Amino acid sequence: MFSETNPYKRYRQTQVETANPLDLIIMMYDGAVKFLNQAKTAMEEKQIEQAHNLIQRVHRIIEELNFSLNMEAGGEVAANLRQFYNYIDAELSRANMRKSPQLIDGIIRLLTEMKGSWVELREAQKPKQQAVAAK
Repeated sequence: MFSETNPYKRYRQTQVETANPLDLIIMMYDGAVKFLNQAKTAMEEKQIEQAHNLIQRVHRIIEELNFSLNMEAGGEVAANLRQFYNYIDAELSRANMRKSPQLIDGIIRLLTEMKGSWVELREAQKPKQQAVAAK
């Protein structure tokens, strides 16, 4: 049963619990971009602690994406993603140290582009899933 009383949070909890792996990855990218936009605003408003906390949330998202990679099954793709996530993590640290909205913008661009690739992959798999469901 749900322990959360806020209807929106219950809805989000249900979304996460019932999502397929690709949807979860896309949700994580969405969350990272959302928190980065909030961090950028906090930086611009000189709310340094809030910006730091938001960037730390993004660090945790990137860390989860990185650690969830199956390096054996994923081969070169997983290795490339690991490099990408390590790069993003380093850039997050740089942006946080410098309190740089410009660095945040660059990270947002990269994550948005990568999210687009995951969305394309999900869309490409839909016809296959529909064919399996029709059997």
